[in-house]
Amino acid sequence: MGLTVGVTRDERFAEHKTGHFHPEHPRRILELYRMIDREFGEDLIQFRPEPAAMEDMERVHTQAHIRKILKTAEQHITSLAPDTPASARSYMAAWLAAGACMQGVDLLADNRCDAFFALVRPPGHHALPDRPAGFCIFNNIAVAARYALARRGMNRVFIVDWDVHHGNGLNDIFYEDENVYYYSTHDLMLYPYSGEPEQTGAGKALGYTMNIPISRHFRDNDMVHVYRETLLPAVRGFCPDMVMVAAGFDGHSHDPIGRNRFSEDLYTRLIRLILAVCRERENNTPLFLALEGGYDTLALAGCVKGVLRELVRGRTDISQNQGEPSQEAEDLVRQIRKIHQPYGVMQ
Repeated sequence: MGLTVGVTRDERFAEHKTGHFHPEHPRRILELYRMIDREFGEDLIQFRPEPAAMEDMERVHTQAHIRKILKTAEQHITSLAPDTPASARSYMAAWLAAGACMQGVDLLADNRCDAFFALVRPPGHHALPDRPAGFCIFNNIAVAARYALARRGMNRVFIVDWDVHHGNGLNDIFYEDENVYYYSTHDLMLYPYSGEPEQTGAGKALGYTMNIPISRHFRDNDMVHVYRETLLPAVRGFCPDMVMVAAGFDGHSHDPIGRNRFSEDLYTRLIRLILAVCRERENNTPLFLALEGGYDTLALAGCVKGVLRELVRGRTDISQNQGEPSQEAEDLVRQIRKIHQPYGVMQ
């Protein structure tokens, strides 16, 4: 049975100008919107976002950080970080990106759709409470997760980050938050060079961070094996009220920044696994996605198309979603399970 799938889009995301040669450029989002128009028609419910409210931003970001971003409206070009430029309209795109993610939470909480994909830029998972980083200005998913907990009556949010770069912002923001589980697969040899498997959370949230460094030798079957053996038990053990996906597609073999070997098919297989575990609960756990990385525009559009197609179809049969993993992938699973065994979710 198919799902009701919502997406958010807005041409103002293209007004965040980063320069002709910057990987995170407006063509990424414009190519996605053209693909949506060409491939999906009325299969998706499309929404237009509003900027986030100040109080919602302040649940994650400092006032000084927010003021710094607002001041970029006075300048043609600003360097927020060595890799993160901003133009005069970047502040609006960044506020809209956070607002679009909060909009998705509302739509899911109000049962207006079963799954939601925020097609936004700039990305967010590297942004820290007090500074931009890694092309990210505000931490869009963090803002949305805190909004879900504070305003929409949710008690637990599970964040899956399949971007090939570690979401250090998400990791740090929720490292001691027992209401948010952060799960990340990433390449330790890529920016920001963080996310060791021994980093598992702190305080009451000990065991609620799962960092999984992946090998550059991994293929699609290896990643599916890792997710099946580690993500599924973690979600089941945490029993979240919402699953959020930091959906970066820079692990694709054509990506100019990533160094991995994955195909478009990987992401359709991963979203089917995630959807299956969301549909196990009696009331179905709402599924939210927000765009993060992915810097080859054609590969990005192909990956997003595959994910949206899986969501529209609503398929949860994962019995065929298998393949022989490498020994390296099996060894990694054993390592992660050993580290997290004391916390109970890997029983």
